[in-house]
Amino acid sequence: MMDWKILNTSFGLFFIVGVVAAQEVTLKGRVQEAESGNPLEFANVALLDESDSSVVTGGMSDIDGAFSFVSKPGSYILRVGFIGYDSHFQRLTLGDRRNVNLGNIKLVYDAASLDEVTVEGVTSMFETDIDKRRYDVENSIVAEGATATELLETLPSIQVDDEGGISMRGSGDILIYINGRPSNLSGDDAESILAQFPANSIKSVELITNPSSRYDAAGVGGIINIILKKNERTGFNGQANVAIGTRDKYNAGVNLNYGAGKVNYYASYSFQDRRTFRESEAYRENFLPNISPVLDQDSYGERFDKTHLVRGGLDYNIADNKVFSFYAQGNFRDRTAFNELNQRSINSGGNLDSLFVRNQDDVRESTNLETGMSYDWEIDTLGQRLFTSLSFSRDERFQVENYEQLFYNNAHEEVPANYLLQINDRPQTSDLYVFQMDYEKPFQNGGRLESGLKGTFGSWDRIQEFRQGDQSTGFEPVRNDTISDTFSFKEDVYAAYASYRNNTNNFGYQFGLRGEYTETISFQGNNQRTVVNNYFNLFPSMYLSYDIGEEEAFTANYSRRISRPNLWSLSPFYRVRDLLNLSIGNPFLQPEMTDSYEFGYMKGWERLLFNATVYHRYSTNVLTRIIRLGEDNVAVQTRENANVRNNTGLELINQMQLTNWWDATVSGNFFYSEIIGDNIEQGFNNSNFSWTVSLLSNMAIPDLFTLQIQGNYRGPMVFPQGEIEPMWGVNAGIRKNVMNDNATISLNVSDIFNTRIFRIRNEDARFVQDRMFNRETRIGTLSFTYRFGGFKEKRNGRDDDREFDDDDDGGDF
Repeated sequence: MMDWKILNTSFGLFFIVGVVAAQEVTLKGRVQEAESGNPLEFANVALLDESDSSVVTGGMSDIDGAFSFVSKPGSYILRVGFIGYDSHFQRLTLGDRRNVNLGNIKLVYDAASLDEVTVEGVTSMFETDIDKRRYDVENSIVAEGATATELLETLPSIQVDDEGGISMRGSGDILIYINGRPSNLSGDDAESILAQFPANSIKSVELITNPSSRYDAAGVGGIINIILKKNERTGFNGQANVAIGTRDKYNAGVNLNYGAGKVNYYASYSFQDRRTFRESEAYRENFLPNISPVLDQDSYGERFDKTHLVRGGLDYNIADNKVFSFYAQGNFRDRTAFNELNQRSINSGGNLDSLFVRNQDDVRESTNLETGMSYDWEIDTLGQRLFTSLSFSRDERFQVENYEQLFYNNAHEEVPANYLLQINDRPQTSDLYVFQMDYEKPFQNGGRLESGLKGTFGSWDRIQEFRQGDQSTGFEPVRNDTISDTFSFKEDVYAAYASYRNNTNNFGYQFGLRGEYTETISFQGNNQRTVVNNYFNLFPSMYLSYDIGEEEAFTANYSRRISRPNLWSLSPFYRVRDLLNLSIGNPFLQPEMTDSYEFGYMKGWERLLFNATVYHRYSTNVLTRIIRLGEDNVAVQTRENANVRNNTGLELINQMQLTNWWDATVSGNFFYSEIIGDNIEQGFNNSNFSWTVSLLSNMAIPDLFTLQIQGNYRGPMVFPQGEIEPMWGVNAGIRKNVMNDNATISLNVSDIFNTRIFRIRNEDARFVQDRMFNRETRIGTLSFTYRFGGFKEKRNGRDDDREFDDDDDGGDF
């Protein structure tokens, strides 16, 4: 049992910060992007001497764009800058007032070098901060009409594997947030979650590579935060979109907003109807006695998905400094699928020993309901603030798999006595509650204390009812008590954090500590086995920055992370899609712990932004997949904890304005991976050097159209028994505004050369196996978007109101 007195004392000491300032003025404000109103984190704010423009004092904006520091009375020039944006200059005279609030300072994206006719075409999709990158995917032409999964594949540093697993910078176990909250949608993997969100419903994507103590400690590879669209404009306005893709892919949606007085209402609906195919091949050579030495497999399947996403909510400005928000969301999915699998056993002479033909029909229905509310209170004009939120989601899934298996002998003759009929019923329900409270306190010396509490309470219930009919049952399906089972899992995480940030001249720092107490309990019905695993961990974090000059800085950071095994990894259910290649979870898995280090350099020029990051991750109790081949030639894949994994790499990002009408972002990630798993079995160690390269380019042809090209290459990736081979692909799209710029028509093609094919090689003392998976990735899509409503842009896109915006929602976390 955790000693709460010790914890309370530790956090109490961490909160104690005292500052005495005499005859000084506290200067505060908030830095925002002019067009979107998004906060700009780590913007440089400085007071310059009027006589020679030398820096007197200053600070940096925080995660919400807010800044606060102290200065002596006098006359100054205020300079606010952020890489890629026009700097803001303002004359200030500080007198006897102890506190001066500058309100919102809005920076405009730096398009001064562009001709006026081409500015509409080239807009930045990419922003970088000290600990995260933000991609404005509303401008993504290549992802029009796609799903959220397909959208993520177009972003630098992101890879999606054959099972829909997502990795960032070569590391898996990514924590996925929707609007800053953990997701609880149907499906066993990230692809199933993200496929239910159309790309057109997404405003931006944040990649948080090394999260601070303010964020959940889960997610060794980092956090991907998907921000859904929500307008906040006055009057009635919105947009509607439709898209049609090759091989029966359709989607449509509408986003509506009504803002009047103190209340802003918003609602959206998206629909998808998509048919996709998947094919695979596998060739396994085994070294077992009395078994056909070769297993040769191929399969082809199609699935038909229909999803409905309904979302609505409101923001109510109770007072100038108090905002109450409420939202509700429904996600509904129907899926049918079929798959045909051929498995040939080949003898040493290269001739057929036997053939299994396994046909699968799959029906799934899932419903996810989510609702939440938040309250944002700016306690005083000095920046003291309290933000609370509460959310709940309920997920239900119904899934039935029907299998028919035929057997043929070496003469290609069917053997009716070996016929199998199988039915696998797999319902699942889950509930997730999330409560969060964040408090911020600025000090007169420019420092800022942030602290908070968070509770995440989840429960999952799974059932597997497996029935089989064969010759012994008269081909009538009878319950199989070995494969049929029940599994329930409950995980509660209690968290508290505190962090303090400040800066001295050009040096900025932030130190944080997060404590998380985790309670887990699982129960397996077949053997009446209960597994309890409770643990407490501390997660420190540190961020340092040093500004060499205007738009040039060094950064360094450290954080400790945890990877808790998910439901699929824990569930002790056999997956029976392929009777010669089974998979099963492991309820005894332990969490993986990671220490993450980064050192970065950022430099901006007039037409170039360069960002370089060296990183290292050291992980213990590594969650990894293992395949074991039995004497009956059945391979079983499971998850186990390997001793150690090391990832060391260099990431380079270049954002360039090549000409007045052409920009490009080129990124590369070069890394060395090593995994040591000889605690599992002798020889389960592996290492390699790999790399990924990505290009995103926009070309705005004046008065004609905008062209976007995106491509990436991913080198080999290792695990204890082999590696995933390299893969590359290219996407392209074209967009044109029509109907007096009230509408847009676009055409794109993903994976133009049809090269995004996964090839995996596994090696073991008992077998060597090569597998190929080809999901449908070459897709052409034609899209049309229409914008409407009574919103009028303010002059020059600027808002001259110098008070804080009433629609500030307190951030995403």
